[in-house]
Amino acid sequence: MSNGIITSVSGPLVVAEGIDHAKIRDLCYVGEQGLVGEIIQIRGKNIYIQVYEETSMVGPGEPVVPTGAPLSVELGPGLLTGMFDGIQRPLEKLAEVSGTSFLDRGAQVDSLDRDAVWSFKALVDNGTQVEPGDIIGEVPETATISHKIMVPVGVSGTIQNLADGDFHVADTLYQVTNDKGNTTDHTMIQKSPIRQGRTFKSKQRPDRPLITGQRVIDTLFPVVKGGAATVPGPFGAGKTVVQHQIAKWADVDIVVYIGCGERGNEMTEVIDEFPKLIDPHTGKSIMERTILIANTSDMPVAAREASIYTGITIAEYFRDMGYSVAIMADSTSRWAEALREISGRLEEMPGDEGYPAYLGSRLAEYYERAGKVTAIGSPNRQGDITAIGAVSPPGGDTSEPVTQNTMRVAKVFWGLDASLSRRRHFPAINWLTSYSLYSGQVNDIVGEDLNIEWPAMVQETRSLLADESELEEIVRLVGVESLSDSDRLKLATAGLIRTAYLQQNAYDDVDTFTSLQKQARMLENILYFNEKAKETLNYGASIVSILRGTVEVREALGRMKYIEIEDAEPYDTIKENIDAALVEVLQSGGEF
Repeated sequence: MSNGIITSVSGPLVVAEGIDHAKIRDLCYVGEQGLVGEIIQIRGKNIYIQVYEETSMVGPGEPVVPTGAPLSVELGPGLLTGMFDGIQRPLEKLAEVSGTSFLDRGAQVDSLDRDAVWSFKALVDNGTQVEPGDIIGEVPETATISHKIMVPVGVSGTIQNLADGDFHVADTLYQVTNDKGNTTDHTMIQKSPIRQGRTFKSKQRPDRPLITGQRVIDTLFPVVKGGAATVPGPFGAGKTVVQHQIAKWADVDIVVYIGCGERGNEMTEVIDEFPKLIDPHTGKSIMERTILIANTSDMPVAAREASIYTGITIAEYFRDMGYSVAIMADSTSRWAEALREISGRLEEMPGDEGYPAYLGSRLAEYYERAGKVTAIGSPNRQGDITAIGAVSPPGGDTSEPVTQNTMRVAKVFWGLDASLSRRRHFPAINWLTSYSLYSGQVNDIVGEDLNIEWPAMVQETRSLLADESELEEIVRLVGVESLSDSDRLKLATAGLIRTAYLQQNAYDDVDTFTSLQKQARMLENILYFNEKAKETLNYGASIVSILRGTVEVREALGRMKYIEIEDAEPYDTIKENIDAALVEVLQSGGEF
């Protein structure tokens, strides 16, 4: 394959000619500085290259060096706790090479540290017949994650010269002799093209809930492990905080967090906070299970487009080991903007609002790489990827193309509401416009696991919140006094649900995460208050006397979120206090 010559440069788009046998998606090095680029279109002798670095001072006549291989990521020990840019260059190493916080263009650094030494333990014997995907050994990458070393796709035969010991990732770890007698050397490193999903045996129906510790999500709008969710909302509504919270507390093995075009201070918060946080499921630092792709707004727009695929390919690699993975993309709107800019420079026919006509199919391709699968190879294992993408519609207008196309493929919609965020109600997920197509399935599972009537509790909660919305319209028109006592009780209970249950403080040490068992006890107590208050109304008490006589118990319901102990005693005490307060209301004859 011969080198080409640049003929024109337009932002991140470079046009070259003279490259023989060029293929779409081939990796190239562009210009004298060797900037990383990818062939995205071929028209006659013109080769269109999307460059993932700043192209200023690059001009016609400079060389283009094709590699003949697709843009790929390196996969192996050293990924966890790492922070990479959109094309998997380790940012700390790049900073060392550059000598400043501003990265040198064209700097080439290995994605995986070649100097790190890893302790390898073999799980098969020499002479074993292996197939693609077989686990042959493991490396304790962190205190919580054992990194499985798998036979690469396309390799099969008899394994030889495999032994326990300490190795670098690029050392020859074993050899495989195929049925033709050809022997190949293999290291801990695999390479995977980012735009092509990794091979799996079969796809399964997701069947377990992803517990996030966020009450509004786990109760009203749950997502399953292997599902897809979207978080659209206007500026300042809390999209990033929602994703941070899920990344911190969700019960998954691995988190891949992609800062795709968002502000640098948001990624800085992740980098500063995550190493200090303790995972409630493992007792270890959350960073030990996290991989960061920090592709912020001051990087070239084209790099945003690659970062999404880099992240999902890394997630698929850990999924194939049998792990449960969550991938956060913040935000897919910035990724779509990169598609729009490149499409415009290619002079393609635009679709809605200038986005390319293939926006919907590209979004579907990304979200469809999530899911629960049975991996190839032995031993038999299943892994899953849960994809959660933030969307930043201008002005919060969810009718715009990115949100609408995302809603067609994601089965969970957490719609953020600017009015809730202005009232300091966080997470600002609107309980009337949001939805989850997994609710029925998840509620049945939670009910069975906790041995409670969880589906009925959730349904009653939804009904109270829906009734409150309708009653508020009447109150605004004719005042609260026009409502019946039973309707006023609905307003009071719905208010408790909103403030004591759905509202959650991400920066409080206790309230930031709520286990499913604690969520059930909290909601049970609020609904118990509603049930007993209705009985008291039926015995002849007025709503005014009930509200006056239960001030303290309603305050106790509001403080449940800050109770650290999760056993039955404090929650049973609240029930006893509710009973006592309502008995006193009846005995007093309503005189409070």
